[in-house]
Amino acid sequence: MAGFRKAKAEQAYLKVSLYGPPGSGKTFSALLMAEGLANMTGKRIAFVDTERGTDFYAQHVPERGVHPEAFDFDTLYTRSITEITRELRNLKPAEHGVVIIDSITHIWEACKASYAGPKTKIGTLPMHAWGKIKQPYKELMQFLINSPFHVFILGRQGNEFTEDEDTGETKAVGVKMKAESETAYEPHICFRMESVKPVGRKGMKFAEAIPVMHAEKDRTGVLQGKSVEKPNFERVCRPLLGLLGPQQAQIQSEEEAAAVDAEAIANQDRDRIRVSREVAERLAAKFKLCESLTEAEALSRTITPGLKREMTQDDLAAVRAAYLAEVQRLKVQSMAVSLNGGHDLTPA
Repeated sequence: MAGFRKAKAEQAYLKVSLYGPPGSGKTFSALLMAEGLANMTGKRIAFVDTERGTDFYAQHVPERGVHPEAFDFDTLYTRSITEITRELRNLKPAEHGVVIIDSITHIWEACKASYAGPKTKIGTLPMHAWGKIKQPYKELMQFLINSPFHVFILGRQGNEFTEDEDTGETKAVGVKMKAESETAYEPHICFRMESVKPVGRKGMKFAEAIPVMHAEKDRTGVLQGKSVEKPNFERVCRPLLGLLGPQQAQIQSEEEAAAVDAEAIANQDRDRIRVSREVAERLAAKFKLCESLTEAEALSRTITPGLKREMTQDDLAAVRAAYLAEVQRLKVQSMAVSLNGGHDLTPA
């Protein structure tokens, strides 16, 4: 349906990004949340594992204080973006309900490593290479955001740098997900994770670190600005489920938007050419009907800058040629009348 319409809930699945340093609890927290969603829907978890980080979570570990039982999920071990995209597209929504990508950092690095062409003098990728590199990555992200699955995109944490305007020195100004620049904020919710050691009693030598999830972005507004300790399905996902709609909205890709715009612009160009031709033909016909130089010059003054903007350069040149031809005809006719004693010898 084109045009504006009343807004409604059309997000049927949670789309979440998580990033943080090693050991901050990204994988374990994502599995806890995914397990709750899978149990709720009666479907399975599809886990893309780029670093064999799930091996121990697939086992029963009695010494593990939280969730000693083995997690139940299906795993794809690869960093190949083409393989990942192919296998994700082959998932059946009736069987799988949750997708975890761990980590998107490795996938982005693999995309950059796939470029086999020459590099710049300082060893970086040339500007013309980025479009080809980003294309499969954009297609994967587009699929994840639009897919009929709950999605968790995990990435490593890196520093964000900026250049000091006064000194020209580069300095760290914060942290970000190590991936393509927009990745962390493409999903509905973005969490930054850290492992925090609580302040213990004086003289206490050891304290159990607590995973804490900070909501940097939350389109639902439920968790925005909040920090969640020991994140799991009940603390993070449960409060958001009531906001989900019955179907998953599809976000238009850059290529789809470009195709729409290209068609619209092409139609506008065709309309402009048609209008231009009609205006030019009308003016040329009027010049032919002029009976005097004064009448032709008066007609030429009606061709305003606004009217000129409606015509193509070729049609404007044709109108000018028609005007000059008629001026020449009228001059010759006027001279002939003058030479014949004021009698117009033009055939009736």
